[in-house]
Amino acid sequence: MFKYTFRWDVVWGSLDFIMSGLQMTLIVSAVTLVLAMVGGLFLALLDMSKLAPLRWIGVGFGEIIRNTPILVQLLWVYYVLPIVFGLRIDALTALIIGLSVYQAAFISEVYRAGIQAVPKGHREAAQVLGLTPVQSFRRIVLPQAIRMTLPPLASNFVQLIKFSSLGAVISVSEITRRGMELSATTFRPLEIFTFIAVVYFFICWPLAMAIRFWERRLQNQ
Repeated sequence: MFKYTFRWDVVWGSLDFIMSGLQMTLIVSAVTLVLAMVGGLFLALLDMSKLAPLRWIGVGFGEIIRNTPILVQLLWVYYVLPIVFGLRIDALTALIIGLSVYQAAFISEVYRAGIQAVPKGHREAAQVLGLTPVQSFRRIVLPQAIRMTLPPLASNFVQLIKFSSLGAVISVSEITRRGMELSATTFRPLEIFTFIAVVYFFICWPLAMAIRFWERRLQNQ
């Protein structure tokens, strides 16, 4: 019969070391979400452009990113970009770029759905009032689209928190990497990664519940 003696003191004795990785995880997730939101809006505008070349670029880029594994993309940014462009990219920058581009491709679909969900009559009313297409988009369409897309955008933040663990592959000192380093020196992976899984759960689960409540509130308004 399998017997195992738990050593949770390994976790408690290294709690500061592990939690310093959590701080990095949250910083990476927050910065990436901001960049992905901006990039996603730009990509959505390309997708809906009336100019065919711009539309092809937007659609093609989005399809490539959405249909290739995020880990492969992250490794491509970290290893291939420096070779192709002669750049020096540190692991943290590579993680932020890789996650931002990946999430932007999905967020663009959220934006596009939100923009297209704005009633056509609102756009026509803006034209009657004499607003230019840019003014109509900025004052009428975009505020409504953002309101409808806020819950999905919040869901993307939860995804980013989990995806940030991929930074461990390229040695970014987020919480999963801290766990790998501690496990290599203590040989107690069960306790360490169980604790890290619990930390992720207690961050992501409340956020997911809050988003569901928020979505129900918006639907009832």
